[in-house]
Amino acid sequence: MTPILQTKTPMHFLNSNKDALVTDFVGKPLNALRTPAFILDRTVFAENCRKMHETARDWGATFRGHLKTHKTVEGTKLQLVSDSGRSSAVIVSTLMEAWGVVEGGLVADGTVKDILYGLPVGLNKLDDLSALHAEMTRHGGTVRILLDHLDQVNFLEEYERAQEHPKKWSAFIKLNGGRKRAGILPEPVSFKAFMRRVFASPAISVFGFYVYGGYLNELTSLEQATSYLTGEVRLTNDAATMAMEVLAESDNREVNNQPFVLSVGSTPTAFSATAEAKLKMTSTLNGTLELHTGNYTMLDLQQLNTNLIGRPQISQKVLATVISYYPGRGSDGQDEAMCDAGAIAMSKDTGRIPGFGEVVGKSWKLERISQEHGILVQVPPDLESGRTDPTLKIGDTVEIVGQHACLIAAAYPWYYIVDSDEGGDKVVDIWVPWKGW
Repeated sequence: MTPILQTKTPMHFLNSNKDALVTDFVGKPLNALRTPAFILDRTVFAENCRKMHETARDWGATFRGHLKTHKTVEGTKLQLVSDSGRSSAVIVSTLMEAWGVVEGGLVADGTVKDILYGLPVGLNKLDDLSALHAEMTRHGGTVRILLDHLDQVNFLEEYERAQEHPKKWSAFIKLNGGRKRAGILPEPVSFKAFMRRVFASPAISVFGFYVYGGYLNELTSLEQATSYLTGEVRLTNDAATMAMEVLAESDNREVNNQPFVLSVGSTPTAFSATAEAKLKMTSTLNGTLELHTGNYTMLDLQQLNTNLIGRPQISQKVLATVISYYPGRGSDGQDEAMCDAGAIAMSKDTGRIPGFGEVVGKSWKLERISQEHGILVQVPPDLESGRTDPTLKIGDTVEIVGQHACLIAAAYPWYYIVDSDEGGDKVVDIWVPWKGW
């Protein structure tokens, strides 16, 4: 096997200076900002976080917040602590996020005690993960990993044998929820063989079973969301049941978490995690429930299409400037305009709601995009959404809600924070996300 070279997170070479940005921008009106600009309503963001704590509590689950959407210290605090609940467990999609949590003081102050690295463990990142593990352990916390292949197990063992003080890695077994993103299918013969090998490993302690369904584009009702969430619970519970059968014959019974944690959820399915939904689960659970989700903090048009949220719950928008105007150029004789928000500012993700974004309060949509500009087209007025104003002229600033908040936010070096409780028309803070991998 070719040697796998270890890599390190370049924390000290990235990310903007928050203090300098606060000095320059706090107090400014939105029309004084260079566009495109990413605007985040702190009041709405916080209320989304509070409601999710309430949801997890009513469903009888612990909560693990995914940081991949906002990637900030401030957003993490709101995700984990509210009037309706508290958690200290997070998921990160990059090690930059994990180290951002540490260097942002969230581990030292006890806000975060449990970090799950949300991809199957990268073999070239074990030195970095080990350093993170040591830092978390120093503060009484833990790092967890995802496993879905025996080569990962073999490499972890090889890696730990070379250490002066070998450790056990706390691991979720990642399950394939049917979308073929990642994970192992819990088919009895192959899965039991997999678990038998994992339970025998001196380098691993199984913490639980993790699934992400990813059914966003198929969901349009609460009934569907409930069905998918129940299916995720059934999948993790089936895996836990088989694992317990294997574990009963293992010599390492005492080093694996009991009861297992059954970690399920996504933003659309999490909205269906109600007390009523839990009553529909007929099987006895061989573990404790954990609800994980991330996009819910910001939301977007893809989530709006599920009919599980309303426009007032969307906390993010992009501020853009109209830079040209084309009367009657549209295919149906409607006017078109150009704005300075294109594919990088809005992402090229699409959804069932047509176009790349809706203009707030205006009967216009972002229909076509190039790298650094977008084409706005007129649409019929929509009383339900409040998008009824057809007027637009060169120099206007418009607010656009895009399709996928996670990818839109990723384009911006900082977020301008507004507070709708204070009018929402001026910058009250700056959040600097953790950039890079």
